[in-house]
Amino acid sequence: MSDAPPRGRIAARFAALAQEGRGGLVTFLTAGDPDPQTSAALLAGLAQAGADLIELGMPFSDPIADGPAIQRASVRALRAGMSLRRTLDMVAAFRQQDQQTPIVLMGYFNPIVRYGIADFTAAAGRAGVDGLIIVDLPPEEDAELRRHAAAAGIDVIRLATPTSDDRRLPLILEGAGGFLYYVAVAGITGTRSATDAAVADAVGRLRNHTSLPLAVGFGIRTPEQAAAVARVADAPVVGTALVERLAAGLDDQEQAGPQTAESVLDLVSQLSSAVRSARA
Repeated sequence: MSDAPPRGRIAARFAALAQEGRGGLVTFLTAGDPDPQTSAALLAGLAQAGADLIELGMPFSDPIADGPAIQRASVRALRAGMSLRRTLDMVAAFRQQDQQTPIVLMGYFNPIVRYGIADFTAAAGRAGVDGLIIVDLPPEEDAELRRHAAAAGIDVIRLATPTSDDRRLPLILEGAGGFLYYVAVAGITGTRSATDAAVADAVGRLRNHTSLPLAVGFGIRTPEQAAAVARVADAPVVGTALVERLAAGLDDQEQAGPQTAESVLDLVSQLSSAVRSARA
């Protein structure tokens, strides 16, 4: 096994979850969706609602790995003026109130290149970002990002899929940090779900290759599905269901109402309750 040594908020959170004997809940929302103010309110409320780790999507105009719901979230965020710099500002504001909850930025490499890899990772580290998931950057091509991220104290989190065989897994795990994100289904986000048996088999196989915590995402939509994942993996990742709940709370002009954030956080609470009791 070739894992990065434990460090930082991500390692501390998974260690605490292991000590508690439960799985964690990873939530995903797009930064700036549907507007910066509502998005900041959601970010501020996620941990209290039960999120153990937070994935924050970096809005991008061509999110090729994402399904329609998250694509529309990026469009709303960009239309509202969200940018990579404003995303980092949002994280920095969150860190003024919360020093414990890990934040992972998830997105695509193009905006980082435009920002400047060294400048971006340094700014992300100062803002309080703990991890990066760059879905269109394969392990063969991420050495420069990992080098600068390591200097900023940021983990680069790798993705494994159902097609990642035993020959490729060592390459995926070489230099990986934080946790391993298992994409449970081939394809884009939010379109279908893997069976409980398939997830359990995959998690068992991955544990033979790494001691990193294992988070499972893509297709986990309900508290019941989240609980099933939490019984075998270290954390389920829920994104599309939360983004869809947010979208359902918008008016015809895609503007947030007084209950928009509360409705999303209520679903987070339901998911968290299921995950926390899954191994009881």
